Amino acid sequence: MTVNRMLRHGGRAVALTAVALGTVAATALPAAAEEQPTREQILADCASGEGQCTFNEPQLGEAFLGEARQVSDLLYNCSSSPASQSLSWADTVGSSHSVGGSITVGGGIEGIISASVTATYNYTWQSSHTETSTATVTVAPGEVGWISRAQVMQRITGTWQTHYEDRKWGHYYWFVPDVVTSPAPNGTDGKRSAVMVKSRKMTSEEKRACAASGSAEDKVFTRAG
Repeated sequence: MTVNRMLRHGGRAVALTAVALGTVAATALPAAAEEQPTREQILADCASGEGQCTFNEPQLGEAFLGEARQVSDLLYNCSSSPASQSLSWADTVGSSHSVGGSITVGGGIEGIISASVTATYNYTWQSSHTETSTATVTVAPGEVGWISRAQVMQRITGTWQTHYEDRKWGHYYWFVPDVVTSPAPNGTDGKRSAVMVKSRKMTSEEKRACAASGSAEDKVFTRAG
């Protein structure tokens, strides 16, 4: 009989006493609870394989557009007329979770989440997504331009169930709630990733660098930033 079935049949779940089951709350535990692990410790055991882990009952949230971020070099226009230039850009967006920050590609946690989401929704979950392309950036005199991109994202809520062959921290099973945030395919819930050209006025320091530039060819240039 599985743990979940035993939990659903209270009269038959007597064998799973407080010594057998443990739940790690989302908030910090009291310092006095010496036998209580942190959520990070439980997930570390999932990643290493010390604990036999599953990611139970994953629930997909509605897709949303993530925060736009710079994905190209900066284009400086020190000339007296608008300048246009084609810039290459590359963007890699990874996944994170509320328990332990970033999810490592190829790590144990990634595989468990992927298997759970695929089994539940017949949907291939991506822990990381990369795109590259080029775009033309036009910059007014005295300004700096660049390319930004915002990725479609989605949150997945679920609960980690860890089983130990021998009791650890006083229990055979531990349960940890988690929220995973990861890139989603274009078109998910009608949302699409966005690529945009942005610009701003030069700072005083950048204007001084422009004044010091020599030939006309030096008036428009790119720098990483």
